[in-house]
Amino acid sequence: MAIPDEAQRGFQLGAEAYERGRPGYSRELMDWLAGQLALRPGRIVLDVGAGTGKLTRELVATGARVLAVEPVRGMREILERVVPDADIREGTAEALPFADQAIDAVTVASAFHWFDAPAALAEFQRVLRPGGRLALMWQRRRSDQPIHQAIDAIIGPHRGRRRRHEDGSWRARVMESGRFAFVAETRLPFEQRLDPDGLVDRIGSISFVAGLPGPDRDDVLRRIRELAERTPPPIRLGYTSELFVYETV
Repeated sequence: MAIPDEAQRGFQLGAEAYERGRPGYSRELMDWLAGQLALRPGRIVLDVGAGTGKLTRELVATGARVLAVEPVRGMREILERVVPDADIREGTAEALPFADQAIDAVTVASAFHWFDAPAALAEFQRVLRPGGRLALMWQRRRSDQPIHQAIDAIIGPHRGRRRRHEDGSWRARVMESGRFAFVAETRLPFEQRLDPDGLVDRIGSISFVAGLPGPDRDDVLRRIRELAERTPPPIRLGYTSELFVYETV
């Protein structure tokens, strides 16, 4: 399956902003993930929809051999530059360029909602060894935080009926596939601290914002900068890091 046009265009145009503005992951979360997936030297982990490598670079630090798949050329070029120790391939979740039962663990960070879930889950099961684990994770913005509410007031009218993970429907698709059993989940607080340029990059990296017609995108980012400049520094964006672990059946 090809990546949806809106994602292809938005992430291609917003790749540099994505690298500069998107949040990373806390050490506490990575320690929990590494324990759940038994990440260590000698293990092989595949990061699917790796983007610019926000998670990929943290996986390399575990000592495991890291493979990464990313379909968008602009994102992949940055990934190759910033995570040279990963084995990076062009590909999609629905057609992974790896042999059967070649992988110990699969990770997907802030991307599963873009996939054709049945096809992707079939591919994950195919490439995983028996008992292999799948980790799905997101950084959920804190909707109760005034700064996020102000951001939503600016970008919300442009959102349309675009794919989001917040409704939790993806969980039913995982279980209904019959390919994975639930193992564990965790939710941890995370805070990203930004200056005005960073906030503009953070919002400019959202695919539907990056893909707006030029005048609309410029207007959104102008209003975001105005918001940033009247917010006392540093700008603190609150998130909940959500991580869900499954095992092949």
